[in-house]
Amino acid sequence: MNASVVKRNMLKVMLDAVSISEYLCIVALVVLVWTYTLSSSLDENSLLLIDVSLLVSGFLILLFTQEMLSLSLLLHYALNVSFFITGLYVLAPIYQTLTRSISSDSIWAVTVSLLILHLFLHDYSESTVKAPGALKNPALTSCISVNASVVASVFIASRLPSRLHVFAIMLFSLQVFLFAPLVTYCIKKYSFCLHICFSISLMVLTLSFVYTLHRLLFVLLLSLLVFVNLVCPYWLIRIQEYKFEINGPWDEAKLCFDITDWNQNMVICWEIGVPYGLGGSIIYSLLGLVLGSSWWEGSCCSKLEEGKKMMFVPMP
Repeated sequence: MNASVVKRNMLKVMLDAVSISEYLCIVALVVLVWTYTLSSSLDENSLLLIDVSLLVSGFLILLFTQEMLSLSLLLHYALNVSFFITGLYVLAPIYQTLTRSISSDSIWAVTVSLLILHLFLHDYSESTVKAPGALKNPALTSCISVNASVVASVFIASRLPSRLHVFAIMLFSLQVFLFAPLVTYCIKKYSFCLHICFSISLMVLTLSFVYTLHRLLFVLLLSLLVFVNLVCPYWLIRIQEYKFEINGPWDEAKLCFDITDWNQNMVICWEIGVPYGLGGSIIYSLLGLVLGSSWWEGSCCSKLEEGKKMMFVPMP
């Protein structure tokens, strides 16, 4: 029996999978905003209004979900946000002309690949951007995931006509990719029920927006959410039974002969020690040639001096 198996509950696994569906919907909303912006359905003023709304709401959630509110924490957040926005505005002209010599088809293909890489390597249990005072550093895969999302945002921004468009879409994308996981993690840590309600509301909102854009995309996203929240937990519970008993080459060795007849199938090895690996196999083969075929019928047993542990060595 495998003593380290953790028994899982179907309901708990489904609730844990909500975090994955929640982030899938967040990325889907970002792609929707990109699509509407590239088709000129959203202008720069609307994007800036969305950016300010997201920034204020996320800032308030971070403050109210903290255990202790302090003036230093407030100043820390405000200073970092101001540096972040200023840097984006200064670099917006560079982003606008960064991929001017690359065809649009290549941009779309690379962007889709980077988003898939981002979703595949994203840390769904925690946030890559840590709160002030956090001791645990993000994993390498999480950093690669964030970098992939940033590069995808730059590629999309480089196809926009004006500097203000570029600044607005970059601010929106980086707010979502960098700070949305931190906000959702703080909500989950503050109240799990609030996290479930927020995730369900986000799923409904995302599905409604996708339905207005294209019905086939709506069916694909709905199928993906059902697969993540129902099918995958069911599979995990079903394969749980195969972990209770370990069967394989790593099991403990079992004697294939009668222990009372061990005198006929043993070799007395001296204390020089028989090495493992290729050298050990050669030594075992030589012992078999010298001692005869009867030695090969059973397992090779080495018995050291009296008082030392008896060791059973499998037949080569």
